Amino acid sequence: MNLTLHIWRQDGPRDGGAFQTYQAKDISEHASFLEMLDVVNEELIKAGQEPIAFEHDCREGICGSCGMMINGVPHGPRGMIATCQLHMRIFNDGDEIWIEPWRATAFPVIRDLVVDRGAFDRIIDAGGYISVRTGSAPDANATPVHKHDADRAMDAATCIGCGACVAACPNASAMLFTAAKVTHLGLLPQGQTERYARVVDMVHQHDAEGFGNCTNHGACQEACPKGISIDTIARLNRDLMVASWAAAGE
Repeated sequence: MNLTLHIWRQDGPRDGGAFQTYQAKDISEHASFLEMLDVVNEELIKAGQEPIAFEHDCREGICGSCGMMINGVPHGPRGMIATCQLHMRIFNDGDEIWIEPWRATAFPVIRDLVVDRGAFDRIIDAGGYISVRTGSAPDANATPVHKHDADRAMDAATCIGCGACVAACPNASAMLFTAAKVTHLGLLPQGQTERYARVVDMVHQHDAEGFGNCTNHGACQEACPKGISIDTIARLNRDLMVASWAAAGE
């Protein structure tokens, strides 16, 4: 198939950017979206032009690094997948495709389709871990965890930190990411000691990074390739409220 691509090109965070148009020719319908971009880059390199910068690693929908907007949708038109899992067979010969990076103040563009998601790392650094001593590794059944809690914790822990939730949110909020990290630790026995300090610290860092507030649009959960529910945000808000009440009573 032959496609017309309109791709955002930008030299760096302080430079202006613009869409440039490229032709993707003789693309196999079985190729992944990233493989299609590889083909386009090979042609650009042959022509002595600068290849399109885009991020990727595992290409298995695990690492979350391949995020980009495709026709205005994070990761493209198929739900519950990352960009690397998108295949060209869902497009038609002759289609025009618009490709751009995540748009958020907290995600400055490094180059072309690559953004700096270091803000996510700093949110994790603020409390997305268990620092109290939990002892040596116990037997699997030594610390009972209710199945409902274990399932919810595992669902939240599937977050790959791709940033699609931020890109989809009209407020550029990272609350779904933050809530997922808060929830999967807060539901486990080992995470209880730091539960309320964790939510306060991580939300504070979220706001300090310049992410917007959550106003319950729900676009984040629709864009999430792992299908993480905004129920996690409701749980974060409850824990944050409890922590605020506790602080006010001291």
